[in-house]
Amino acid sequence: QVQLVESGGGLVQDGGSLRLSCAYSGGIPSIYIMAWYRQAPGKQRELVAHVRSGGTTNYADFVKGRFTISRDKSKNTVDLQMNSLKPEDTAVYYCNLQWGTIMYWGKGTLVTVSS
Repeated sequence: QVQLVESGGGLVQDGGSLRLSCAYSGGIPSIYIMAWYRQAPGKQRELVAHVRSGGTTNYADFVKGRFTISRDKSKNTVDLQMNSLKPEDTAVYYCNLQWGTIMYWGKGTLVTVSS
């Protein structure tokens, strides 16, 4: 059973930085996509960034140049380094593993950016 556990959320000021981490365990397939999504109050969940099992990364336009996704296979973690945070980045951030049509989710970690 795949398990995803996020950590690293918190309160930060406008322009600050946070680093989120997702620890994964269980039967991780050899081909997958690991991603970070976010959901702000009253809005739909949206993709922030993803990394494929081959190492390719992709970012939403609204975080390009500010956020970096990285994977550490030795630690079974996927991190999201968030710099130059803005109040509009306030949301619950979710770790996601996609394997074909199967998606696994963590419970989320709250990021609040104050102005």
